[in-house]
Amino acid sequence: MKDRISAYIDLQKNDFIRDLKSLVDIKSVREEKKEGKPFGDGPARALEEAIKISASHGFSVINFENYAGEITLGEDPVLMLLSHLDVVDEGDFWTKEPYNMVIEDGKAYGRGTTDDKGAALCCLYAMKAVRELFGTPKRGVRLCLGCGEETGSEDMQYYFSKREFLPYTLSPDADYPLINLEKGRYAPDFTKTAENGGEKRVLSFTGGNTKNIVPCKASAVISGIKEEKITDIIKQCEKETGVSFSTAENDGVLSISALGVSAHAAHPENGNNAGTALVYLINRLPLTENEAALSFRSLERLFPHNETDGTSSGVKMSEEKSGALTLNFGVLHFSDGKFTGALDLRCPLGADEKNVKAVIEKALSENGFSPVGENEMIPVHFVPEDAPIIKTALKVYEEYTGLPGKCLSIGGGTYVHGIPGGVAFGIEFPGTDYRIHGADEFAVIDELLLTTKMYASIIYELCYGE
Repeated sequence: MKDRISAYIDLQKNDFIRDLKSLVDIKSVREEKKEGKPFGDGPARALEEAIKISASHGFSVINFENYAGEITLGEDPVLMLLSHLDVVDEGDFWTKEPYNMVIEDGKAYGRGTTDDKGAALCCLYAMKAVRELFGTPKRGVRLCLGCGEETGSEDMQYYFSKREFLPYTLSPDADYPLINLEKGRYAPDFTKTAENGGEKRVLSFTGGNTKNIVPCKASAVISGIKEEKITDIIKQCEKETGVSFSTAENDGVLSISALGVSAHAAHPENGNNAGTALVYLINRLPLTENEAALSFRSLERLFPHNETDGTSSGVKMSEEKSGALTLNFGVLHFSDGKFTGALDLRCPLGADEKNVKAVIEKALSENGFSPVGENEMIPVHFVPEDAPIIKTALKVYEEYTGLPGKCLSIGGGTYVHGIPGGVAFGIEFPGTDYRIHGADEFAVIDELLLTTKMYASIIYELCYGE
């Protein structure tokens, strides 16, 4: 079976590359919503092209109003393959054309080659392979091609309002070997209005714009304090925080900028938070004792610089499989006496609204800060390691790669978060930076074919076997 699958898919290489280019060359970044196009023109055009490709391979596609497309092989499906056709914006610093795929040294360059158009084609070609080699399966397999994964997975909310969950779900939108545990998330916004009188005071503060990123830059404007008076304080704070500070004085006000190191909120310990470092510095300046100054001190007590485990706010916890809770203080703004802020907590097994959400809300409220909005807690996503889908996928992975198959736990979330029984299997192999979401994103052609072979074998095992 393995040899037949491998030989067949190797013969499909040129067609695979042709189809991949036709998808990658479409800029499927979310745009303004239009009638019948919930994510704008780009994602809708990508789905239209995927439908055309599927038809050329003998499949028909159900279009769920340009939220997602669906291809089914066989009756009574038990296995869903979940991929997406939308991509993030190209950004800067490309040396290739992001929407004109080229092949160089066995790599396909272009936005979406790995995330996730290449993966979508792996699934389609895997379904074609088993159909051509083994006929109609005893139990069906369904491929869902979403159009809104990169911007919050509204596509899946709509799709699953029309379709039921299947017993097994695999998504090639993450890492190998396999991810079966994704931490929960609690990401509250909060605010406070504080009296801010006196000569020596913080006029404004800006740190971070996205709660799931450790801010690498922060700035503050302060009145009544001379630059030359705080030189020693700044040097000491640089030594204690590891963050660089620069100052500029103009018309009697002092501007202070902080430069730290960015990181994803799933691993805030890998960064150096410029926002919390600047709060640390502010709290060591000779400011007027007003409510705003006291509030900056409260924030430091609750969320000290470079503390990323929630100790001071009372939510520190850890669990063997999923690891420790992490806390990122991602956003803090202050202007005209009003604070606005945002946190991002990634929570292990055992975390719930009582021991995380309620504790954080109490700590904030005791210091005069009020949560804003719903701030719902997203639960942990976990599929036990003895689940048939996991056993099958890891067995196939070991057979094809010769590498040990094991389950991974992550702080981020994948496309299957919240889908019962869903796990992420590939598409990124260990040790390679595919520059996903960055300049010159690429996929290795032979690895795409390998993923196709593994997915075909998994379909065979789960849908054709006894």
